[in-house]
Amino acid sequence: MPNVIFNGPEGRLEGRYHQSKQSDAPVAIVLHPHPLQGGNMNNRIVYMMFNAFLDRGFSVMRFNFRGVGRSQGVFDGGVGELSDAAYAFDWMQQFNPNSPYCWIGGYSFGALISMQLMMRRPEIEGFISISPPANTDDFSFLAPCPSSGLIVHGTTDEQVPIDSVNKLAQKLSAQRNIEIDYSVLKNADHFFQDKIEDLDKEINRYLDQSLSREPEKKKASKKKKK
Repeated sequence: MPNVIFNGPEGRLEGRYHQSKQSDAPVAIVLHPHPLQGGNMNNRIVYMMFNAFLDRGFSVMRFNFRGVGRSQGVFDGGVGELSDAAYAFDWMQQFNPNSPYCWIGGYSFGALISMQLMMRRPEIEGFISISPPANTDDFSFLAPCPSSGLIVHGTTDEQVPIDSVNKLAQKLSAQRNIEIDYSVLKNADHFFQDKIEDLDKEINRYLDQSLSREPEKKKASKKKKK
């Protein structure tokens, strides 16, 4: 798996990138947890999501936000990190001009940034949000949420109380034209210790379920254009 260095808004950014052998493969980008709490692109949950997309034929990237690993710059409270993600997405699209659709995934802080990016990039058709920090960050920007997706949270998450994520999932589920799959893992903490296999199963289940409907979405889109 090649290391890549690409230009970001405040200097070079470091990533890991897998290029699909199919010229018209979909693309995905996966974002890591909080940089000031040890988050980086090699986090095991980020790596797991990365491989889930890779196994399904995506061209996929994970990368280090500014100030992490070999990425230049310093932590910017989320604003700069959103710009980093946008630059990474642009880089991905440059090398995948025939991509039919895009997905995004994120864990904890990365879930927040991924959903912010989704609001700015209409080509993103699906998301996977693991342990979104709904207790400390305002997700009201998801009004309306433009795409369907998966939210996974643990019942014993000590950093993000489940009640806050329940409310977020309920608000999104009440919106029209999208479907939110909210999966609650019993006895799972914020790091999914001893529950990582259950998390992996949920991610793979949701991707298989959603991607199997892509041909139907394309047919519906063609009918609307006519």
